[in-house]
Order: sequence, then C-alpha cells, then structure tokens
Amino acid sequence: MNQPDKSMLESVDARTQLAGSNRMEILLFSLGTGETFGINVFKVREVSKTPKITKTPNMPAGVEGLISLRGNVIPVLSLARSMELVDAPAGLGGSMMVTEYNKRILGFLVHDVDRIIRVDWNKVLAPESVITGGTHRFITAITELPSGKLVSILDVEQILSNTFGEATVGDLQRLEEGAEYNVFFADDSAVARKKIAEVLDKLGVKHKHALNGLEAWTRLSGMAAHAQQTNKDLRDEVQLILVDAEMPEMDGYVLTKNIKSDKRFDGIPVVMHSSLSSEANRAMGSRVGVDAYVAKFDAEMLADTLRPLLMKSHRN
Repeated sequence: MNQPDKSMLESVDARTQLAGSNRMEILLFSLGTGETFGINVFKVREVSKTPKITKTPNMPAGVEGLISLRGNVIPVLSLARSMELVDAPAGLGGSMMVTEYNKRILGFLVHDVDRIIRVDWNKVLAPESVITGGTHRFITAITELPSGKLVSILDVEQILSNTFGEATVGDLQRLEEGAEYNVFFADDSAVARKKIAEVLDKLGVKHKHALNGLEAWTRLSGMAAHAQQTNKDLRDEVQLILVDAEMPEMDGYVLTKNIKSDKRFDGIPVVMHSSLSSEANRAMGSRVGVDAYVAKFDAEMLADTLRPLLMKSHRN
C-alpha cells in the first residue's frame, strides 16, 4: 500500500448500521511473522506508507518516535517491538495505521496492510480456546478466515499498558453510606477489568463481571429468571450494567439491545464503556439504547457517569 488508502476506510456511516447486528469489520495486517493480525476498523482513521519519523530520546520500548500529522504531534509505535515479537523482520515495516484509541491518536507501524473483512461476533472466540504462548497476552480474540487461516485480534489496551504503563486511578468520592450498590460489568480485556474493578471499589460499589457479551447475557438472564422465581426485584441485585463495545461471541451493542428489549431489566441503566471513542461509536450506542457512553479510560469520568445513575436506580 504505497499511498494513503481512502477507499478502504470509507463509508463510516454505513458501518454504524452494524450496531446491533453482532457483526464487526476488521482490518487485516501482517507484522512480518507469517501470522495474520486484525484490528477493529473503527479504531483506524487512515492507512499510509510509513512516514519519516523523528527520533526522540527517553521513549518507552516500542515507541519509534514522533510525527506531525495535520498539526498534531503523535507518537508512533512499532507493533512488532511493542509485542516483543523476536521473529519479526528488522526495520519499521511498510505501512502505518493511524488509530484513535482512548481519545488518543497513535501511529502503529506494521509490515503490511491487507484488507477489511466483515465477521460475525459469534465466530470470534476467546484466545484461550485456540492459542497459548508469548503473544497470547496481547491477543483479545481469534477468528477464522474462509481459507482456514486464523486471525489474531489485538488487545490494544494491553499493548498500550505494556508500553506506556497502566492508567492510574486516584481518589474518588464514595457513594453515600447506608445503601448497597451493585454493578455487573462485561469486558474482554484483563487490563480494563482490573481498572473498572478499582474504580468500583473506590466508589464503594459491589461488582460482578463477565469476560464477553454472551457470558454476560447468560448470567444476567439467569439472575433475572431467579429474581422472577423468588418474587424479588432484580434491581435489588444489580443497579447498573456496564458493557464494553467490542467483545467475543456477542458485542456490547447486541448485549445492550437484549437488555433493553427485556422488561425484566426495566429501570436498570446500561452504560457503554469503550475505547472506540469517536462520535460514530457514540451514535451506535445511542441507536441500541445505552443510557450513557464513556470513553476509556478516564477513572473520574467513569465515576462521575456511574454515580448519579446508580443513585437514581437505587432510589427507584
């Protein structure tokens, strides 16, 4: 890919129609190791030939330097180095993906960019069922091409945490004493689950979690059925549901759609917490009925969003 590819990333509006369809589009690329990797198209702003990069001292391992892109200075990471791929070829690779992630613009250097494919989330599996090994911690999911070749979908949260360090969670104002609050959250990233739990602990909120949307829906449905059988109010057990957008087997949009169409969950707000921070993704969340959308990862913003919704849900 010698020139910026506009056509590959066009039709964002059309892609927003995927919300609630349990489908996603993945941009396939190579790091020169023979494996095929993927990243959600919504994370990618553009693809171009690897630009001239200004080397900068004291950068974390994997950060090759900085570039100026339309007035913004952004860091550029070698994905192969960030993922510690010892068998990757030397050099910076031929292509750069400009990504928007957690409200940050970053350049990711890759060996080569292939194409965009559309997949069903129920065919995207947790990596534990397919692979083991050193790069496993940087992989959030696996899917299979019609040819039988496996595609490893990157856990960019883990890569960024490994490169720049984890986001810190400062002091947070606890919810009012004398009331018990319970949150159920779903996220496939171990880094995200750790940080969400830390925020909830500091708010004084009890919590349960699931590793993907299908597991979340199965457990939530079971909780709702049990509440019905015992003639109890489900809102006594869970006052708020927090969902990631991208998750194997069932994404957060379909999970939200299921919750909002089931009267057993009436009065329980759903908050979408996603690294997909663009307005298009907010629109997708609104389309399926989320009560709030929070971009990862800002602990104070997450706490400020959850606090009033929890208090309102508890009073109701």
